[in-house]
Amino acid sequence: MKEKSSKTIPGIPMLLVVILLFGAALFAVIQGGNNNVPALIVSGVVGLLLASFLSIGFFIVEPNGSKVLLLFGKYVGTVKSEGFHFANPFFSKRPVSLRIRTLNGERLKVNDLSGNPIEIATVVVWQVRDTYDASFSVEDYEAYVMMQSETALRHSASIFPYDGDDETISLRQNTVEVADHLREELQERLAPAGVQILEARLSHLAYAPEIAGAMLRRQQAAAVIAARQKIVDGAVGMVEMALTRLERDSIIKLDEDRKATMVSNLMVVLCSEQQAMPVLNTGTLHG
Repeated sequence: MKEKSSKTIPGIPMLLVVILLFGAALFAVIQGGNNNVPALIVSGVVGLLLASFLSIGFFIVEPNGSKVLLLFGKYVGTVKSEGFHFANPFFSKRPVSLRIRTLNGERLKVNDLSGNPIEIATVVVWQVRDTYDASFSVEDYEAYVMMQSETALRHSASIFPYDGDDETISLRQNTVEVADHLREELQERLAPAGVQILEARLSHLAYAPEIAGAMLRRQQAAAVIAARQKIVDGAVGMVEMALTRLERDSIIKLDEDRKATMVSNLMVVLCSEQQAMPVLNTGTLHG
């Protein structure tokens, strides 16, 4: 079975009927007592009991709320239209919220694809779409969402590395791709409970404290190496351009030894972390 709509009677007209019935029954009891007419008293008491029984059938559905109706354990239907309703007093009415909810998951300690311990947490935005599945397919759909969110997060964290190169999807660099994968896996896991995942994203991501220092030093070293590589590539290009311009414009002719000296001096100036101090040669003294 799947969710189906259930028709109800508008509550206001039925409330007027119950009030009139209650008033008539009360009047019958009073008149029967005053005139000593047992039949009138009995009918009045029956009317009061009937009015009290009918009052059980009234219920209210709030905006983005619903009531699942059951008749002696059998699913009858779901009422989603907001307002004041009346249904069979024998119906049991189970509320199911259709509002958008946010699950702020706890921080979990898991291992990434490389086996490094990391701390990770997620935020999941979800909503009930099928009240039948949410009510009867699982024991407690709220607890089910929480448990499956934790399971899906652990699985997603284990199939991606914390950090990687430009061609590898990693938890730190590819947050959009990781969030999409997490949302798709959550939707697959929570579909039997009638829950739709609107958004899933990482709210916390860090190395575990026991390896955080070592991993920070490794990231710093990788950043220094990458920066040095760019500096050297730029310096080589500038030296090559300088030598090409000198030869093309015939500004000065250099032999191989002087070219090597010039290249060495330029590389020192361009790649040094500190400002180079030039030595000026003003000529040679002859005694």
